[in-house]
Amino acid sequence: MKAVAVTKFKDIPVVMDLPTPVVRPGAVLIKVAAAGINPFDWKMVDGILDGKMTHSFPLIMGVDGAGTVEEIGEGVTRFKKGDKVYGQFIHSPIGEGSYAEYAIVPEKASITLAPTRLSAVEAAAVPTAGMTALQLLDKLDLKKGEVLLINGATGGVGSFATQLAAARGIQVVATVRDEEAAIRMQQLGATATINYKTGPLEKQVKMQFPAGVDGLIDLVNDAAGFTALLELVKPGGTALTTTFVADENAMKAKDIHGGNFETQGSAASLDKLSMIIDEGALRIPVENKIGLEEVPAAIVLSRQAKGNGKTVIVI
Repeated sequence: MKAVAVTKFKDIPVVMDLPTPVVRPGAVLIKVAAAGINPFDWKMVDGILDGKMTHSFPLIMGVDGAGTVEEIGEGVTRFKKGDKVYGQFIHSPIGEGSYAEYAIVPEKASITLAPTRLSAVEAAAVPTAGMTALQLLDKLDLKKGEVLLINGATGGVGSFATQLAAARGIQVVATVRDEEAAIRMQQLGATATINYKTGPLEKQVKMQFPAGVDGLIDLVNDAAGFTALLELVKPGGTALTTTFVADENAMKAKDIHGGNFETQGSAASLDKLSMIIDEGALRIPVENKIGLEEVPAAIVLSRQAKGNGKTVIVI
């Protein structure tokens, strides 16, 4: 089978011809239709989980995927042959990923039946970004009418978080870098957009919301940037960062809850997302569709943060 893989940590990904996985007890063999690209995919190549989880080489990249169950292993009860599934294919050993024509995934991994109203390409764009957005909002626990600032709103997580928050009646303030992005975020439900290219973000937010915001989701800042944005959050409010740069002492001093946030992938969380999607409450924007041969170049762009929108590999 064709797969995008590396032979050692920090290697350059290439398309390889590798053996099709053989199904094993407690796992399913998935014929992959599409795989979503996320920065964590190349961070695993760089060794972010080295020493924490077992790895196998050649290491096939990819976490998010969607496809059809081709075979089920002994003891599998959640799925049957022919089921359309999606989710996070990541498991131990690292290296049996979704950037391939076939993938073997344990039944207990964060996979579930795919939403009925989505294509495989759309479904592959959802798992990591969608679960992160959903869990961020659940953690914030904001009420209808309260104000949420999302820094890094135009990416996958931010786009989902904007829609999910708007559906709950939360006023979303989304950061953007140009007018085109502003229009897109408004279409997704943002109450207000702020172009960080035209002036200091903190100053612009204070002008529009002098009383401050009730919640903050920061998807991009370093430690200094996140701490600066805390000035915008009302005392008693909540601020969350996915970049693990929160200063707990600074937050306590300002009576702000939250801090560093890590997604907990699960089939239950995916099922909740599926229900929201099948109710028509979530748009799945996929800006770029590529083939396996184009993945190495797409990884370079992702590393340089030069990607334009969500990229999905069509297999």
